[in-house]
Amino acid sequence: MIILNGASSSGKSGIVRCLQSVLPDPWLTFGCDSFVDALPARMRDADGGIVFDADGGVSVGEDFRTLEAAWAQGVVTMARAGGRIIIDDVFLGGAASQTRWRNTLGDLPTLWVGVHCDPTVAAGREIARGDRTPGMAAQQAQIVHEGVEYDLTIDTTHTESLACARTIAARLG
Repeated sequence: MIILNGASSSGKSGIVRCLQSVLPDPWLTFGCDSFVDALPARMRDADGGIVFDADGGVSVGEDFRTLEAAWAQGVVTMARAGGRIIIDDVFLGGAASQTRWRNTLGDLPTLWVGVHCDPTVAAGREIARGDRTPGMAAQQAQIVHEGVEYDLTIDTTHTESLACARTIAARLG
């Protein structure tokens, strides 16, 4: 498995698409956005679910965490069955988020990649995307990396997705 962690609009999704192109074997990709999109509508902006604050803050509740754990276990089961998996995630809890993944992964070989981006650049991307709450990128820029241990870190501030993907692919050997 490859797990990419970075703030919203840091460039993870672009890197994942490029990784799927440059890696010689087929890799599946799953991410926190697709997980959130799969939630029932009633869990968005609701207690127990996921709440997107007007200032870009994001908080999650117990029901969210329960479903997230089940989703992660399902992804890990696919990897154990032979699927090559790339995860695009935002560790809102920093080290605690990584610990949840580590506990689910067990001994499954995983490449941990930190995706950094200057908050001002990420905020510009956020505006251009038009599908994010303004302020989300800036709020997450530091907290997602607090206490997280990586095998590799990349910075997308001035580096294109394809170059980042090639760096990650080279690390896989």
